[in-house]
Amino acid sequence: PSPALPRSRARSGGGERGHEGEAEDPNSEEEEETKQAMGSKTWRELAGDLKLFLWNREERTCMGRTATSWGLILLFYFVFYTCLAGMFAFCMYVMLLTLSPYTPTYRDRVSPPGVMIRPYLHGFTIAFNVSKRSTWQPYVDSMHRFLAAYDDKVQEEKNIECVAGRYFVQGGHEGEEKKACRFKRSLLQSCSGLGDPTFGYSRGQPCVLLKMNRIIGYRPGAGVPVSVDCKVQKGNESDLRSVDFYPGNGTFDLMYYPYYGKITHVNYTSPLVAMHFTDVKRNNLVPIQCSLKGEGIINDVNNDRFLGRILFTLSIGK
Repeated sequence: PSPALPRSRARSGGGERGHEGEAEDPNSEEEEETKQAMGSKTWRELAGDLKLFLWNREERTCMGRTATSWGLILLFYFVFYTCLAGMFAFCMYVMLLTLSPYTPTYRDRVSPPGVMIRPYLHGFTIAFNVSKRSTWQPYVDSMHRFLAAYDDKVQEEKNIECVAGRYFVQGGHEGEEKKACRFKRSLLQSCSGLGDPTFGYSRGQPCVLLKMNRIIGYRPGAGVPVSVDCKVQKGNESDLRSVDFYPGNGTFDLMYYPYYGKITHVNYTSPLVAMHFTDVKRNNLVPIQCSLKGEGIINDVNNDRFLGRILFTLSIGK
């Protein structure tokens, strides 16, 4: 039994030397693991393969294709997308042939008209103090700018005098330029800004202009002029004691209709109705509703505050 001990120690010593030899070269193990992770290739080898893929000098190929191959591919896609663009342009051309540039094909969702007011600066609240010019001067300036196109001289030069009380229907080809009837700002009388350049704002009696939105071919009122009526929307009706309407009794004359569109009706100016609020309660918010009255007019749709009516607030301070 005693002679076996040296051999055991020798084997043990040899094992220790074997372990020490393996520990002396740890980089070889890391390199082997890296090769296995990258498909047995180092980063340098991968970079070389990528460079060869981008440009192979021997075969003279770029990304695996020769110049002739790339040229054929580019030619194919050029012809392919050119044909697609040509088909799209042809379809658009055929579709546009069915549409008129002068009259919309479908107009059932824009009749009857909505309305809008001037001045319109800070929403639908007109608030100012009579004693402070800076509070009402912006409204006056806005009114003058808006009515510049309605100056009597401008209307006399561009438009013609028409017969009141009937529609001004114009025949001929739809592409012919249409004539427009004169609407002079002098028709607005006290709200024209001619006699009183402040439109009553300096006296606490403001003017507000109302116009209908333009609808091609629309003939409002079914032969009877559409009129305008104003009242207090909510609150005490005595807050609005007096309103004057111009021109006449606040109607849109039939001679300004129908409208033929901006392409052919070049000089057309929308008719206006001026509302002169001569007696409104001071130092109070007065909600006002002005509505169109006439055949075919709709003004009671709750979710559309502009269809046939307009809601705004007057606040006049001392």
